[in-house]
Amino acid sequence: MTADAPAPAVSPARPSPWSGPVPRVLAGSACVSASAVFVKLSEVNAGTAAFLRFALALLVLIPLAVVERRRTGPRPWRAHALDAAAGALLGVDMVFWAAAIGEVGAGVTTVLLNLQVVVYPLLAWAVSGARPPRRFAVTAPLMLAGVALVSGTVGHAMPGTDPVAGAVFGTAAGVAYAGYLLLMRLGGGGRQVVGPVCTSTAAGAVVAGIFGGLWTGLALPASAAAWGWMVALALLGQVLAWVLINPALARLSPNIGAGLLLSQPVLALGLGMAIGERPTPTQLAGCALVIGTVWFICGRGARDRG
Repeated sequence: MTADAPAPAVSPARPSPWSGPVPRVLAGSACVSASAVFVKLSEVNAGTAAFLRFALALLVLIPLAVVERRRTGPRPWRAHALDAAAGALLGVDMVFWAAAIGEVGAGVTTVLLNLQVVVYPLLAWAVSGARPPRRFAVTAPLMLAGVALVSGTVGHAMPGTDPVAGAVFGTAAGVAYAGYLLLMRLGGGGRQVVGPVCTSTAAGAVVAGIFGGLWTGLALPASAAAWGWMVALALLGQVLAWVLINPALARLSPNIGAGLLLSQPVLALGLGMAIGERPTPTQLAGCALVIGTVWFICGRGARDRG
């Protein structure tokens, strides 16, 4: 090679397939999908499950957040306030969600929680002007129909369950969940990932402790196995899930983000069946409707971005 010969071109390194927002949301959703099973296997009451989910997660999040803050600097107080408000809604969400598990099962409850897929884009439209695309008017009724089938409020439910109470608790959880997602999106993490999750988790612990304590009472798990399920719930369902999901959602449109989070109920139904839950054919039909709707949203969204 001569001195004046051009250097060979170096191909740019391909980004990791797990570096984009869509894979991160899906990975976080997989962690969340196991949460209801952990609660059911622990056999603790709704208030205790919600409170310990947050409290145990803080043991990991606080040290990580301190290190992150030293590296990136402080966040604006407005962002902290939005994170705290989001966490308060998540605390309400988790108490209702845990209560619904005892009424309609782990898998079905996770489907009900995902009423956020309709509420979240509408809230984003009202607050930030992020108008849903026209296809949302078509897919929203399909999502609601799928949720109605899965919950057992239409058709037949699993024996020994209370679909009416479960639907009420699950709907309340879904609305609060949508508010949490919106406020976390508005707060934005900036250069921080763990800090926003830590702030929202602390607020969730306070609200879940008060609300859950007044409703069901708080009682420490009675066995080592129950503590193990609670630790798994905190580490996977709270720490890892939201560290993956929150920054990724900020990079996605509200309708795409909400649609991707609907992978949670599909995975949760499978896990619920693995521990003995037996959804009826009607409920499985609702699950198929949800899967088809998610495929349509995500497929169209990807083509729109391309």
